[in-house]
Amino acid sequence: MILLSDLNFELPWTNPVLIFAIILFIILFAPILLNRIRIPQLIGLIIAGAVIGPNGFNLLERDSSVVLFGTVGLLYIMFLAGLEIDMGDFKKNSGKSVVFGLYTFVIPMVLGTLAGLYILQFALPTSILLASMFASHTLIAYPIISKLGVVKNKAVNITVGGTVITDTLALLVLAVVVGMYSGEMSNDFWWRLSISIVVFAAIVIFLFPIIGRWFFKKYDDNISQYIFVLALVFMAAFLAEAAGIEAIIGAFLAGLALNRLIPHTSPLMNRVEFVGNALFIPFFLIGVGMLIDYRVFFNDIETILVAVVMTVIAMASKFLAAWFTQKTFNFSKAQRDVIFGLSNAQAAATLAAVLVGYRVILGETEDGQPIRLLSESVLNGTILMILVTCTVASIVAQKGAAQLALEEDNGTDEDDDEANEERILIPINYPENIEELIHLGVTIKSHSEKNALTALNIVPSDSLDPSKEKQAKKLLEKASVSAAATDNILNEVIRYDSNVVQAISNVAKEIKATDLILGLHNNQEISGSFLGKLTEGLLSKVNTTTLIYKSTQPLNTIGRYIVVIPPDAEKEIGFVFWLLRVWNIGRNTGAKLVFYASNDTIKYISLVQKKFAIEASFIEFSDWEDFLIVSRDMQENDALLVIMSRNEGFSYNPTMEKLPRYLNRYFQHSNFILLYPMQAHEGKKDNLGLGGTLLLPPILSGVNHFEQFTKSVSKLFKKK
Repeated sequence: MILLSDLNFELPWTNPVLIFAIILFIILFAPILLNRIRIPQLIGLIIAGAVIGPNGFNLLERDSSVVLFGTVGLLYIMFLAGLEIDMGDFKKNSGKSVVFGLYTFVIPMVLGTLAGLYILQFALPTSILLASMFASHTLIAYPIISKLGVVKNKAVNITVGGTVITDTLALLVLAVVVGMYSGEMSNDFWWRLSISIVVFAAIVIFLFPIIGRWFFKKYDDNISQYIFVLALVFMAAFLAEAAGIEAIIGAFLAGLALNRLIPHTSPLMNRVEFVGNALFIPFFLIGVGMLIDYRVFFNDIETILVAVVMTVIAMASKFLAAWFTQKTFNFSKAQRDVIFGLSNAQAAATLAAVLVGYRVILGETEDGQPIRLLSESVLNGTILMILVTCTVASIVAQKGAAQLALEEDNGTDEDDDEANEERILIPINYPENIEELIHLGVTIKSHSEKNALTALNIVPSDSLDPSKEKQAKKLLEKASVSAAATDNILNEVIRYDSNVVQAISNVAKEIKATDLILGLHNNQEISGSFLGKLTEGLLSKVNTTTLIYKSTQPLNTIGRYIVVIPPDAEKEIGFVFWLLRVWNIGRNTGAKLVFYASNDTIKYISLVQKKFAIEASFIEFSDWEDFLIVSRDMQENDALLVIMSRNEGFSYNPTMEKLPRYLNRYFQHSNFILLYPMQAHEGKKDNLGLGGTLLLPPILSGVNHFEQFTKSVSKLFKKK
């Protein structure tokens, strides 16, 4: 038994339980208290670290545990940046990322070198190394951007991409300068560095996705998947260090490599973000604060001068890079502020560079003191620069992101919010496919509301077995758990009815369902009679976007969706609505969409692809009699998505009746979705389409028709 008298309360505290408790209370209360005086949460944690650290009240040491958790937090920031990036936008804006990366590297390098030479009177190698510290930056404000929901904005996208470029170049400068003084500069050094970087990048970019897809298909345990992801992040970070570059580059590339395997709407993504933002990233910020020693600024004039020059040059050069980027790509002021806020913070690579430079000893003074590549005044000045730049970055990023979010909100039509509100009904019956059905519902969902999903279980009204109701409650509870894992609230409905079709249609009408998801058992074949009863019964009573889904492998492991569309699909009233669902599948999972459609249909879909950066390709296909040609193009990890039609629809094709036989024979090992769009009722097909608006006849389709289509798409797709 431990008595109070046996506990050691000498400073700094060494009791691990007490240390962890204090840090958790700081993570909890520091942001709350400082937020009242409008200090961002990130800065609150850095200031708290300075107060409790060895240079403050000395409550805690910056020991190995703080360093370990801080390292995890730093890698987490870079990993999340790579994981949350929209790959479609990233590829579309890769050229802009390169431009910004060069701006934010070259400008600080030039200004930093000149300041080191002519203001601080440093030697050329020291000035170049100092400038490389200004060129690098850490995405320390990224959590702020993420919380405000603007991570998919173009400005954020190119800043994240540019970060990899400038950090990589800055760290290469560090390696070269240090190599000059360690005698390693030779042809072998350059060959060794180049080959090791290429090998490292190839392993992470090409091998990690293969391993990840195999693991996710084989193991569905939530904890195992999270640990696996964390292990890959640290392995990538280690491989980066082994290649001679900084670990943060490896963490970012791991995020890009696993981007498609961890969809933004998945439970795994929710867990990754939660653990990082709740624990590891705050530890990193507190650890940065512990490095701050305010006393040196009262004892050494040189340190103050160095700190002021470093801070001014670093911030000025990053602002100029953001300003040039704004002018080059015609960005708004809010976008410029976001770029500056994200790229202004100096922390990770800057700390690495200054510590490496500080350890390089060039010689000794007459009294035996070491002459370092970067002096102690530069080391202390760097800490102040980190504090100031992180503070300014957080404030500017928060302001810019808030304005950006406001601008995006103002771009939507508030009068149509209720009309565009989504209500997705998911009847459930088999426990084996509940999780996949809920994940599909979350994936096709567009709006940010958390309660758009409704799960339905039907209990036969003529059944006297009380276990039926208990079983229904268990199924609904499992569905609620799956939805909660994605941070969504599921509405549970039990309906007592002997007629399944009638029960589903009644509930769909009661909740005003916009979408209906029907799941097939994993081992169940789809029959022509099933589709016949469905179209004659349910689809004749419920005119919603209806998806029939069969899963043979997890949703996040699908690499491509082969979307087969019948001719004249663009004439249907529900064309824009189902296109939005397919677009969300590609956007939220990162899977590529391959559209097989007629030229007329492709013209409309390509407008969406260009406007909203879907990663898609198009293949002309209009002869449904030759439907099986699609099976030859199906690859492993592909899924089939077929746009269907009710018998009276514009786009109905008799070949659709043969689809069950084709699916059971040629696509039995692939995921498939049969999607029935909303369609005009019989006798009301007079050129209705694009969400119920009156369209021009197909023969007159032209500029006006495309403009009308673009307007309809923009209204529905805005902020989706």
